Amino acid sequence: MGQLDGRTVIITGGARGLGAEAARQVVAAGGNAVFTDVLEEAGRATAAELGERALFVPHDVTSAEGWADVVRAATERFGGVDGLVNNAGVSTGAPIMDEPVDHFRQVLEINLTGVFLGMQAVVPAMRERGRGSIVNISSAAGLMGLALTAGYGASKWGVRGLTKVAAVELGTERIRVNSVHPGMTYTPMTAEVGIQRGEGNYPNTPMGRVGEAPEIAGAVVFLLSDAASYMTGAELAVDGGWTAGPTVKYVMGQ
Repeated sequence: MGQLDGRTVIITGGARGLGAEAARQVVAAGGNAVFTDVLEEAGRATAAELGERALFVPHDVTSAEGWADVVRAATERFGGVDGLVNNAGVSTGAPIMDEPVDHFRQVLEINLTGVFLGMQAVVPAMRERGRGSIVNISSAAGLMGLALTAGYGASKWGVRGLTKVAAVELGTERIRVNSVHPGMTYTPMTAEVGIQRGEGNYPNTPMGRVGEAPEIAGAVVFLLSDAASYMTGAELAVDGGWTAGPTVKYVMGQ
């Protein structure tokens, strides 16, 4: 409690799932959450749930003009911007040879260009504050080669690299930039494709289960807070050990 007292954080893809949970935890930590999404009905419902320290702004992350509107709304409502969580994204599930180039470009536009535009939009406001923290949501697919993730995997590796570039460029201005790399996580979106929570449902992960949105959001709030004041350019895997290596049972063929 109180980790983010008085700080204002912009969170993209915040209508549901991980983004909504990040907004909840920002508010619980004493901060103001300005969250955005293309899902307007769900976004407004989440804002109503979170109360006066939450603001929903309809927003397409591929629009530079839209980003300017979000920063303006955050400044008018709460006085400035202290943090950014670049969470909005889409996934893919096709081999490289089957991925249509137009879809590949669309995924990169949302998942990678959207992150780039977001950082460009918030840095001037953070400079006015004299500090800031940016958390870019990458993926376990940004730490290893993961089959069937052509556009998604490429975009998440790009987010990882862009995070490090921004970290070294902005560090002396007290603007920290880190990436979080979730493994498979149970959310309303992943539930639609059959992901199940509970022990034993994900045997190729050392912890034997998928993650939960509060577990990922907790890592995000940590990076936003002063508890991570000497962390920038870091990549934080919250994946149940998935990227650490295969389990004993997997190696033994069980």
